[in-house]
Amino acid sequence: TLGTQTDYRDGEAQTDPYSPEYVIPSGSVPELLTLATLTWGRGLPAGLAEVEMIERAREKRAWEAALPAMDSASHIAKRRKMMDDMERKEWAFREQEIEKLQAVRLEVLKKLLQRREENQNELDAKRLDDHWQNHQKAKEEKFKKIQHDFALMLRKLIANRKNVMGKLERRDIIREYTDFASQTYAPLSRTGYFPDNHSERYVVKNFYLDTFAGLCELEASLPDSVTQVKIKAPKPKYTATKTGFIKRSAKLEVDLAEVHQALLEKKNEVKEPKKPLRFLEKVEKPVPRPPTPGLEKPSIEEEETELAVICLQKLLRGRAIQNTMFEEKEKRLDLIRELRTTHALQEDGQLLLKAEAEMTLALQQQHNLQMHKVCLFESQLAREEGRALANILDFLSKELVRLQEERKIHAFVMLAERQRRMREAEESGRRQVEERRRREEDEIFKQAREGACTIDSYLEDIILSSMEDTAEEQAREEIQRMAVEINDIAYEMESRRTHLQSEEIVAELVYNFLIPEADKMSIREKVRQSQRKHIYAAHRIIHRDTE
Repeated sequence: TLGTQTDYRDGEAQTDPYSPEYVIPSGSVPELLTLATLTWGRGLPAGLAEVEMIERAREKRAWEAALPAMDSASHIAKRRKMMDDMERKEWAFREQEIEKLQAVRLEVLKKLLQRREENQNELDAKRLDDHWQNHQKAKEEKFKKIQHDFALMLRKLIANRKNVMGKLERRDIIREYTDFASQTYAPLSRTGYFPDNHSERYVVKNFYLDTFAGLCELEASLPDSVTQVKIKAPKPKYTATKTGFIKRSAKLEVDLAEVHQALLEKKNEVKEPKKPLRFLEKVEKPVPRPPTPGLEKPSIEEEETELAVICLQKLLRGRAIQNTMFEEKEKRLDLIRELRTTHALQEDGQLLLKAEAEMTLALQQQHNLQMHKVCLFESQLAREEGRALANILDFLSKELVRLQEERKIHAFVMLAERQRRMREAEESGRRQVEERRRREEDEIFKQAREGACTIDSYLEDIILSSMEDTAEEQAREEIQRMAVEINDIAYEMESRRTHLQSEEIVAELVYNFLIPEADKMSIREKVRQSQRKHIYAAHRIIHRDTE
């Protein structure tokens, strides 16, 4: 009866919408109650399918209201015809629903197949990209190695060109130490020297800085002026009033005093005499060098012989260098070819490169054509597989619907049979109870008509049965009381019993129960063995007679 308003929506509360309670007047069936099975999330809010279902329910109720009564043969025939028509319409509607459901399943299957194909294509493209990346990395590493070998060979050629004659040169230490770009000051990393290695050698290590005892000793050796700082407040240059204002006359007096002090210092300044040169030293003349020794002039024949030997040495060295270069060229023929392909120095090389490029393009086109054929074949095969799979799924769905309907009908039959049997059992039980009651009443009536003796015997039986029941109850109470007393006595004995008494009880139990049982078992075994001997002798006799 009260209406409230909230700042929140039903969707924000995350609960089902509120459905108020209702009361149905007697004799009325509202149409809205036919939608009681629809709940939030299961039919509500209503969509197109729910609206169609409501319309079909209305049509069915109108058809049921229009059915003729079963009071004549013509009405019964008309009713049967209308029911057959309605059943035919319902079956047609059911077939349409099944076809729609199959169409939806087919669409889902197509989407799944398309998604699988897209995933497979993405996976193939990813694999190709990974393969291409690996090839690119290998190619770059190979190029780097070739460039490194190329630079190494160039350095070797430059080093060999500096000393073509192969003369041995001594190390010029003075030139190395005067040239700051030499190996002495800036060694190369490729020669095996790394300046960052062993950097801890250049770290300053001091006892007074690296240890606590050294720090304490260093602190004790310092004067107090270092550790205990004293700060003196500076004195103001100008005298100020109490309010902190500086007078102009005081400031002018201070400026005049500073100027007077500077003039006095300038007037009393004394010129310092010139100091002698501090680093003046006498330069001594060097000792004269001794005369250069001379050599005797060799003869013309010796000079010609020496020149011939030198020429022969040059020829041999040149031939050796030529052979070395030829061997190195043969070893690095791949590198030379790579350089030729890179720089394209000759026309023949360019033509060969063009021919190789055309051949590569032709092979690539042929490969693409083959891949296109394979893709077409695979797409056709996938289409056929999809058609066959759709037919199979269609057949399976129809079989599933038929099996469900068959099981539903079988369940209805079983339920009807079970209810029939239960009703028959209830009826038979009710009939047996009535027959038993009738026989008891007949027997009571028969005994009542026999006379007083029968009445006395009947009363005697009743008294005897009541006495037996009373005696049985008294005996049960006596037994329970005795059991409680025996339990109390046993618990008291258990609490007072010692270890020796427990051992005596165990020994008596063993002697009275276990030993007789063992004797019985041994006696049974002996009897069995004696019987086994007789049985064995009988078996031997029977087998011997049979043989």
